[in-house]
Amino acid sequence: MTKKPHHDHEHQHAHALLPSDPALRAKAIETLLVEKGLVDPAAVDALVDTFSNEIGPQNGARVVARAWSDPDYRERLLADATSAIAELGFTGMQGEHMVAVENSDDTHNVVVCTLCSCYPWPVLGLPPVWYKSPEYRARVVREPRAVLDEFGVTLADDVEVRVWDSTAEIRYLVIPQRPAGTDAMDEAQLAGLVSRDSMIGTGLVSIPEPD
Repeated sequence: MTKKPHHDHEHQHAHALLPSDPALRAKAIETLLVEKGLVDPAAVDALVDTFSNEIGPQNGARVVARAWSDPDYRERLLADATSAIAELGFTGMQGEHMVAVENSDDTHNVVVCTLCSCYPWPVLGLPPVWYKSPEYRARVVREPRAVLDEFGVTLADDVEVRVWDSTAEIRYLVIPQRPAGTDAMDEAQLAGLVSRDSMIGTGLVSIPEPD
């Protein structure tokens, strides 16, 4: 009987050591790669920092601010979000097929990925832990108002809540409502009001402080 090569045995053994939780599996894989000298931990930290802070939610905030201040851009964003977002230079993995959904006085949108944790990295960075949790993924579909209330988003009874389920093909970006009293603000100032959670739908835009 022909024996399998030794490296196949090591590969199977490594898989056997990996835990079932996705986050723990990722950490275990990283540890194995670092131990074998295949990955520089500093490079991993730099990548995480880049997606969390530089490629993160401020990109999406710029998209929202542009939509608020430029009606033509808003129309293009709602018609073809992928192309409109690319106009600002935000493209790449996990953002190939984007759809923008807009909040209004009578509609509030919230995004989930019920199957895993599909998320628009180019405009929101890395997904928060709670977005990937089984509890959020299950509950926001069944009882969206209760979940939103726990996030501090309490909506009137006449506001319709629409839940959008991301897939491997489509990612969603919520365009929150522009708060009153911001007419004199430029795009950079407007972007500063937009939070990551408001672009997922589990948060609201910051209200500017009065002069």
